[in-house]
Formats: sequence, structure tokens, C-alpha cells
Amino acid sequence: MHALEFAAVSKYFGERAALSRVSFSLAPGRALGLLGPNGAGKTTALRLLLGHSEASEGTVWLQGGNPFDPESRRGVGYLPERLTLPGHRTVASFLTLHGSLVGLRAGELARQVEAVAEQTGIASRLGDLVGTLSKGLTQRVGFAQALIGGPRLLLLDEPSSGLDPIGMREAREWIGQAKRAGCSVLVSSHLLSEVERMCDSVVILNEGSVVASGAIGEIVRAGEELEDAFVRLVGSQSEIQHGA
Repeated sequence: MHALEFAAVSKYFGERAALSRVSFSLAPGRALGLLGPNGAGKTTALRLLLGHSEASEGTVWLQGGNPFDPESRRGVGYLPERLTLPGHRTVASFLTLHGSLVGLRAGELARQVEAVAEQTGIASRLGDLVGTLSKGLTQRVGFAQALIGGPRLLLLDEPSSGLDPIGMREAREWIGQAKRAGCSVLVSSHLLSEVERMCDSVVILNEGSVVASGAIGEIVRAGEELEDAFVRLVGSQSEIQHGA
């Protein structure tokens, strides 16, 4: 069973096709980069996976089921691009709340809060109010809430946002640890150098359609980096944020 799958999926807003017959899948324990210029359809694809929107045509599977089914969403960790956390809560309180929402109980909940806080480098900040944290620390809290409970599938939208180079390296380690534990990972990002380091394969969207998909080594030509392949495939007019 695939961790997620799109089969000839189209999504229309009026007469405009945000996605047009998009097909791709993510195997268990692998990391897939979902790439494309602004407006390519990445956000629409994530909304379909999260059950926030419904496909106009085709089928979306999330862990073998319908994204609108709570059972299909069980074990899915999500880090949104625009991370808005309750500023009045302490980090510990927020993580405890989120852990309870994913089904953790009592002693296991406390253990998991401590574990993900240690993993993401925020153990010393558990007593701080979320609203007092820097952007980088807030992103670490976001990662911690996505990782709590040991998800089977991670959906990460611009996971490197706000992180310094050390934080980016650590984020790659967190993703690697999740993969080694059998978790599947979908990464949507404009930081192509980070995607190249994090992911096994990519799907590149442009104007709602898939222009390339497969292992990174199959898409990148000799002498190219992923960014070069991206520009070649979607055009130099695309808006790209260069990686470090």
C-alpha cells in the first residue's frame, strides 16, 4: 500500500484547472519532493491530501483510504508553511495538547513530549510561552508537533522556513530518523538544494500538470543540480528561492 497516491487527479476552481490529471505516489519509508513554481498546484495537492478540499476528477488516497476519513488521517504529521501557534500556551502545554489529539495517553504522552523536545532542540524551552519564541524556534516547535506520536506519514510544507544552516542540517536528520523508523515523507519546498538532500524522488508540477517525476538521479542530467533540472523543465521565468 502506498503512503499516498494521486490517480489522474484534477481540481477545478470555476473554469481554471489548479491540477490537471496529476498522478504520483509515495512508497512507505521514502521521501518525495513536491516541487513547482508559485501557482503550480502544490498547495492544492496538499489541501486534497489533508481533506481540506475534494478532487473534481480522479482519486486521492491517503494511507490507502479517503483523506476525509479520520482513520486515514491517523498517524499523519503535518507541518504547514504558515505556522500559527497559540502564543498564550507554553511549549510543553502546546505539545501536550497536540499529543493528546493524536491519541497519546498519560505517561506515554509526557514521555513523547520530552522525546520530541529533545530531538528538535527545544527541551530547554518547554516552559516558554510560544508567543515569545523566535521564528526559528517556532519552526522547531512545529516540527516537534508533527513528529509527536511517531507518525507513519509526514507532510512538510516549506520545512526549512526560518531555520538557520544548523537548523536545516538538523531538520534533515529528523527526516532521516523518521524514514529509518518506516515513516514516509512528502516535502513541498522551493529550497531545491534542501530537497535534493532530503528526498529520494521528486514530482515537478507546472501550471497544474506533472512535467517530471521519478528518482532525482533520473531527472538530473550529468553536471546538473536539481535546481538546474527544475529551470530546464519549467522555464527560467519561474520563481525560485535558491538554496544555500
